[in-house]
Amino acid sequence: MRHISGAVSRRTLLTTAGGVAATGVTVGGPPASRSAAAPATFTHPGMLHNWGDLNRARVRVARGDEPWLAGWERLVANRHSSPTWQPSPRATIIRGGDGQNYPVLYNDIHAAYQNALRWRIQGQQAHGDCARDILNAWSSMLTTLTGNADRFLAAGIYGYQFANVAELMRGYPGFDLERFQQMMLDVFYPLNDSFLRNHNDACITNYWANWDLCAMSSILAIGILCDDAARYDQGVSYFKTGAGNGAVRNAIPFVHDGQRLAQWQESGRDQPHSVMGVGLMGAFCEMAWNQGDDLYGYDDNRFLKAAEYVAKYNLGEDVPFATYTLGTGQDCAHREQTFISSAGRGHLRPVWEILHFHYTRRRRLSVPSISAMAARIRAEGGGGDYGPNSGGFDQLGFGTLAYAK
Repeated sequence: MRHISGAVSRRTLLTTAGGVAATGVTVGGPPASRSAAAPATFTHPGMLHNWGDLNRARVRVARGDEPWLAGWERLVANRHSSPTWQPSPRATIIRGGDGQNYPVLYNDIHAAYQNALRWRIQGQQAHGDCARDILNAWSSMLTTLTGNADRFLAAGIYGYQFANVAELMRGYPGFDLERFQQMMLDVFYPLNDSFLRNHNDACITNYWANWDLCAMSSILAIGILCDDAARYDQGVSYFKTGAGNGAVRNAIPFVHDGQRLAQWQESGRDQPHSVMGVGLMGAFCEMAWNQGDDLYGYDDNRFLKAAEYVAKYNLGEDVPFATYTLGTGQDCAHREQTFISSAGRGHLRPVWEILHFHYTRRRRLSVPSISAMAARIRAEGGGGDYGPNSGGFDQLGFGTLAYAK
């Protein structure tokens, strides 16, 4: 059990703060089993946002306080946050190979998220209605995610993002939550689960950490959305002991204790993917935190050390590097990286505020490189603010508005 201020657990704080009781029943399946990781009662909202953070943002924006106001202005300026956004649902989404059409999905997800956030913070019905209508449109039509191996990325990234929008809209008049839950279980979860079990029939280390991490995040988010303990436990268990590169000791294979740094698995590949990985693990840890599990601090703050490592290098400073070996392809052909990659060094994504405010405000820890990266990108924007391609939509963003404390 994780503890805050000595005797009071994080989970107890969440429960006594007004978590909504869960049914413990899986939509479209048998009753979910309970185990050590899953909370006895799921807290809602309880993914990337909790009630306290949302309420703080609402109050601070209304008062014109910084940095919340600057974060709010980034949100309002984004065209995806317009309440006139019209969804473009498809029965089949393709990522990778012929006939790709997946941009319609990620653009609609980010429009739904940004409108949901505007509704939660300012309360205007037009934004709530827009987010609800996007969710309902997709859950009434989407049946298939396909393509080449990239279909697993689509199922993971857009799975956890879509579930987070639905969590924000839970209970909104006219939102068909049950149908949306069923879509997540029927369309997204099977691909998430298949990838973690089989890795597209490749060597277990063939796919970089991001591939596992997005699948793990989707499974965890679906578990929370559906009050499904078994799927929640699947995500947490894989983080701790999974065989693939998304498990924490594989995503962060080397700890350089002398410098309180830890090497990220994709550091020898390039920096944009390293920063993306930090963002995905941060999202995973925040969702677990809001259900009472402190994975941010797991294994002697292993993730903190890795995020500091990636931030420090992308600030232009030197970091240590241990030779990293992996197996590739279906036959696990040997590959070796002997130095950190400078490709894309200095890359900016909206992933740092969530870490800065967790470690410095909740935990009262010093994370100088994380904090410097957060300051460099403040106020964080979201989808559509970091380029028109899919990489600009890998994170939901708006961390300054959502997480400042």
